[in-house]
Amino acid sequence: MQIINKRKYTYAISGILVACSIFLLSIWGLRLGIDFKGGTLMEISFSQEDSQGNEVTLPSNIQISNSLSEIGLKELVIQPSENRTFILRYVASDENTNEKVLEKLKELDENVSQERVDFIGASVSSQIKKNAFFATILAIIGIALYIAWAFRKVSQPVHSMEYGVGAILALTHDVLITLGIFAVLGKFFEIEVGVSFIAALLTILGYSVNDTIVVYDRIRENIIKSSKKINFEDIVNKSLNETLTRSINTSLTVVIVLVSIVLFGGESIKYFSIALLVGVIFGTYSSIFVASALLVSSYEYKKKHK
Repeated sequence: MQIINKRKYTYAISGILVACSIFLLSIWGLRLGIDFKGGTLMEISFSQEDSQGNEVTLPSNIQISNSLSEIGLKELVIQPSENRTFILRYVASDENTNEKVLEKLKELDENVSQERVDFIGASVSSQIKKNAFFATILAIIGIALYIAWAFRKVSQPVHSMEYGVGAILALTHDVLITLGIFAVLGKFFEIEVGVSFIAALLTILGYSVNDTIVVYDRIRENIIKSSKKINFEDIVNKSLNETLTRSINTSLTVVIVLVSIVLFGGESIKYFSIALLVGVIFGTYSSIFVASALLVSSYEYKKKHK
């Protein structure tokens, strides 16, 4: 199967997706959760019966929002969960406000219970932002250096550092597309990103680079075994075909598990799983159609200008 000679089309697809992601991030950005902005996360549970034993109707998101409108909560997000439970997020972190929230909710259900309350201060959220940023950057730099070192004995026909650069560009491609999709989800579905989203991004980096290194390693083996007369593009294309089934099968098993978690795993890990799902799909795509193709493009460029 000819894969590498179709790289102009895959570059175009990737370019459009990355450009759209950057554009959406610039106009909408990500909907940051209280981990990054500071505020309160309150989990409440409504009762099934009142004190007389009558069944209580579960209030809707709109009813809860209208009930809390007098308090003037900033950036209130109401997220239904399982077993008549709701998760409330808002930008306020004082006990007085939380007591007012509970009092208003008792007007809807006198037996409503407060399951938990988490506070995130502004200074803590600022530190979390910095740590998340530096963790991602350090992970990317570390991956590039490791790949350059691992392929140091393969300096022809492309330098070992080019393997690292190709992997990093593919990883950047995966992360930007994931961020772009969550910008859309945040805009239209009010999905917030928190610390778990950063964990998902770092997991995506690890998974995607693992897939890329498998392909790179097969390229290295075929370079060593082949004669110098064989074209580098043919070596890369052969390597991709030899690892294609493995890459797709491995990714499919992960995708099936993640889809199951998204559908049946509950609200607490749903969006973490969605981020992983998007990252795994595009990570597999970039390992096949981006990372390896960039090696060939670099080789052809140097050959043309030599």
